[in-house]
Amino acid sequence: MGESAKRAVESLVRTLGRGKVVSDPEIVSLYSREASGLMGEAWAVVFPEDAGDVGAVLSIAYRHEVPVYPQGSATSLSGSSVPSGGIIVSLDRMRRIREVSILDSLAVVEPGLRLGDLNMELSRHGYMFPVDPGSVSVATVGGAINSGAGGMRGAKYGTMRDWVLGLKLAVPDAEGSILEIGCRTLKCRQGYDLTRLVVGSEGTLGIVVEANLRITPMPEAVVYGLGFYKSLEGVVDALKAIKEAGVQPLIAEFMDQESATISSRRLGSPIRPEGHLFLVGVDANREASQRMASWIRSVLESSGAAKVTIAGSQAEAESLGLLEVRRGFFAASIEAFRRRLGRRDVMVYIEDIAVPPSRIPEVYEQITSEARKRGLHVVVGGHIGDGNLHPTVGFNPEDPRSRSMVEEWYSKVMEIAVKSGGTISAEHGIGVLKKKGLQMELEARGSRKLAEIMTAIKRAFDPKGLMNPSKVIELGT
Repeated sequence: MGESAKRAVESLVRTLGRGKVVSDPEIVSLYSREASGLMGEAWAVVFPEDAGDVGAVLSIAYRHEVPVYPQGSATSLSGSSVPSGGIIVSLDRMRRIREVSILDSLAVVEPGLRLGDLNMELSRHGYMFPVDPGSVSVATVGGAINSGAGGMRGAKYGTMRDWVLGLKLAVPDAEGSILEIGCRTLKCRQGYDLTRLVVGSEGTLGIVVEANLRITPMPEAVVYGLGFYKSLEGVVDALKAIKEAGVQPLIAEFMDQESATISSRRLGSPIRPEGHLFLVGVDANREASQRMASWIRSVLESSGAAKVTIAGSQAEAESLGLLEVRRGFFAASIEAFRRRLGRRDVMVYIEDIAVPPSRIPEVYEQITSEARKRGLHVVVGGHIGDGNLHPTVGFNPEDPRSRSMVEEWYSKVMEIAVKSGGTISAEHGIGVLKKKGLQMELEARGSRKLAEIMTAIKRAFDPKGLMNPSKVIELGT
């Protein structure tokens, strides 16, 4: 730590108190890694307790020109929460629910609140916040906003950009200013939509200190159907039949046989996969649940599904483990590669492309073919309802050749997505792993100019380039 860094940390201690600033290297190292397996280093971790504390941190960082790395629960899979020098701002102590208004369809919350805890509170009112990433039990509101998170209910409810009405954003300037952007109303016109600009910005523009979130009633009932298919074409045929009947699924999920089998075994589930897993959930009135259950069964069976399981309610689906098997995809992927490589220390790269659902079978074949060419094994799962796939490979991090092959494949998958009319990232963000992919996508669409515009936006919010530097896009000189 250089002299400038020491002065900055000392200033933070004087301003916030020792209880909010930790510089012990061993503790700091615990906050310097993320779920992707990537690690970095930082000088200190700051634990603000309110918006004023955050503003003070950014004011000090601005004066001392110290990089700032906002952090929720560090469940990122793209390297967006990995530090490289500077200070980590953990929002773990800012967990309050400020307001819940059923009449206004609104929840006002702090960024460190976990999505699972928010939904526990909303369920008391018969409401929910519908965005549910795989890490929903630990993912925070601020992290979900910054990553533009989606999840299993994305087929019907979309992503964070559809559910954030307004924000309080602390920005790096001499005063540590707090900006109020957006509204607390469902309709809002303030010129350019800066709220949606911040959603998905990965902490590169400022720090969210409060969020106005739109909430929605919980479905009266949900009927689930689970089936297994020999080919991915069968899965797509089932989804097509459902949508052509005028039904918008609440969830429509996919796992290949290997990942489904491992996930089921890990959870002690009675489910025994016999092909690719397709899980669909449709919300309905209670009176229509039995009819909907019969209809879902007929759709799955007529499209070639084997071992169809129907759950007539959310409680039954949970008791049968239908949702947990799908939620266990990432953990199952890690176990799959530990077994294949014969070691516990594996690095896992999980892709995050989105393509039109109609193109999924051919994209799947291209992805797996590219893996085989490089001697790699791949498992695939994802949110087939909105075309979001998560092809995943694992490798020995101590083997440079394996890492090189995986990184080559990772880039090729992004190229396949773009050529198929899709995008390189649906919900995990750009971080450091997809910066080149972003440039590739912009160039492929003849929109290279957008990189310059993004750089100008970054500079307007963060003129010194202190907020989560070297993520998403370089500020440049």
